[in-house]
Amino acid sequence: MIQSLLIANRGEIACRIIRTAREMGIRTVAVYSDADAGALHVRQADEAVHIGPSPARDSYLQGDKVIAAAKAIGAQAIHPGYGFLSENADFAQAVKDAGLIWVGPNPDSIRAMGLKDAAKERMITAGVPVTPGYLGADQSPDRLKAEADAIGYPVLIKAVAGGGGKGMRRVDAAGDFLDALASCQREAAASFGDDRVLIEKYILSPRHIEVQVFGDSFGQVVHLFERDCSLQRRHQKVIEEAPAPGMDEETRQAICAAAVRAAKAVDYVGAGTIEFIADASEGLRADRIWFMEMNTRLQVEHPVTEEITGQDLVEWQLRVASGEPLPCTQDELEIDGWAMEARLYAEDPARGFLPSTGKLQYLLFTADGRIETGVEEGDTISPFYDPMVAKLVVHGRDREEAIDRLATLAACTEIWPVHTNAGFIERAMRDPSFIAGDIDTGFIEKRGTALIPPEEPDDLVWGTAATFALGKAREEDKGLAGFRLNASPRLFVTLDHGGITKTLTDDLILPDATGYTDDERVIVFDRGTAFAFQKAKRGDGGAAGGDGAILAPMPGRVIAVEVAAGDAVTKGQKLLTLEAMKMEHGLVAPFDGTVAELNAEAGAQVQVDTLLARIEKA
Repeated sequence: MIQSLLIANRGEIACRIIRTAREMGIRTVAVYSDADAGALHVRQADEAVHIGPSPARDSYLQGDKVIAAAKAIGAQAIHPGYGFLSENADFAQAVKDAGLIWVGPNPDSIRAMGLKDAAKERMITAGVPVTPGYLGADQSPDRLKAEADAIGYPVLIKAVAGGGGKGMRRVDAAGDFLDALASCQREAAASFGDDRVLIEKYILSPRHIEVQVFGDSFGQVVHLFERDCSLQRRHQKVIEEAPAPGMDEETRQAICAAAVRAAKAVDYVGAGTIEFIADASEGLRADRIWFMEMNTRLQVEHPVTEEITGQDLVEWQLRVASGEPLPCTQDELEIDGWAMEARLYAEDPARGFLPSTGKLQYLLFTADGRIETGVEEGDTISPFYDPMVAKLVVHGRDREEAIDRLATLAACTEIWPVHTNAGFIERAMRDPSFIAGDIDTGFIEKRGTALIPPEEPDDLVWGTAATFALGKAREEDKGLAGFRLNASPRLFVTLDHGGITKTLTDDLILPDATGYTDDERVIVFDRGTAFAFQKAKRGDGGAAGGDGAILAPMPGRVIAVEVAAGDAVTKGQKLLTLEAMKMEHGLVAPFDGTVAELNAEAGAQVQVDTLLARIEKA
């Protein structure tokens, strides 16, 4: 058995691996960048090694630094987690060449599945059904268009070396094909250094079904059943579940057997996932499910498989890498109940899922569930890496119970001041179509704003804010209340949210409060969404307008300023544009008024919460 393990990753997955390794008595070594010097995975590991500056390309993606760190500290093996170097065949080979144990598949298996066109050819040979399409070497625009015409529109153009939703274009009509092809090839060349593409039939009611497979060095391969990962936003998975809703036993046996054949075709060792696309227009049927690709690593969503099988897949990885056979045979594996996972991201659904970074001043999960995270209260969500705060995982006796538990867990997530998609997750879980299993990869896009939490608090949230503020006021006034000579003691508080001000008194029937307060503001959590109220000084009860402060939502660069000091502006008018995390974010006026203060200029770098402008209410 491996005795010491270096984890070539960070955050949630590093913490996940550390937990299992510790239970197995394995010494763990973390690596970290400048930004992660005090990160949770560094604090949890037995030892830690610094490997470079904050950007991943200068630290976590530097394979030579990772291997050097392992050898210097005496680690016996390297686990890559997922992302970063996990599917880099050259890195895997370098680890083995350095005399270290690689906790993952053989480099040849990674290469065999790394290019989508070659992988599909191999699957056809192995008898695995693949999506109708063109995989040929002739990449001329005329040939590609001719193949698309023959397949029939809509079609999907996909980069051969693509991944993560990049290098993909849907084309609905022949006249749009060449422009879409050129755009896809440019993106593929920029992202992967390879502009080759393949053409596939576009499935109009697609479901994303994947099968967890596992192989050992003795030639054994088993599956651990399927997962449904159809709830996606911009080709990125948001919610996963196991088993797949609507999957009958005959179809399950067919797709899982195909996944095992796919893994055996590349002599697979370790954890892997065979991803399929299903045409769900007539339900899940074995003859309408086709191979897409193989992920030659552990998946982000592996906890739902663990929950329904009772197995620890990281333990399986470490045992197989140590030369042991698989812990279970196929006959010993069975499905128990239903599991769901949601990816809790630091982003603001109300503002187009704008990434949100900064310090987690307040973080609390108040409902039962399995929380897989790489942060604690007081830690920082960095702009350098994926903005996932945690994975919310639940298990139930059936799908209905799992849905209810995940919705409750998301609704009871309390985080401030970083914005999250917890409220979005809760609303997706409560959506009648989702509950009915009427889902495909376009579900989130089709439901649109119905899943977005409101930006404005309702009366219940205002009342909750007053509960906290007045509770504090009562504490402050305990010694003074008896000195009022001509009236019974009565308290009120003036609160402001987004320029809307209300004065609330203590004669209201107020709800139970969920949130917290300090001397300046009240934070209320409602169905996973945080609302911040500024407190005015108690006095005559007059309403004070919001301060109109325009703050930088994250570190970034000001690329355009649309107004000048003294300008009159209207609510929603763009004031300036901030570039951050490779995206442009327009900041707008919160109400009609005048630009009373302007502290931004084009080209300036700003930090989170920097005051860029202040609007004085008309």
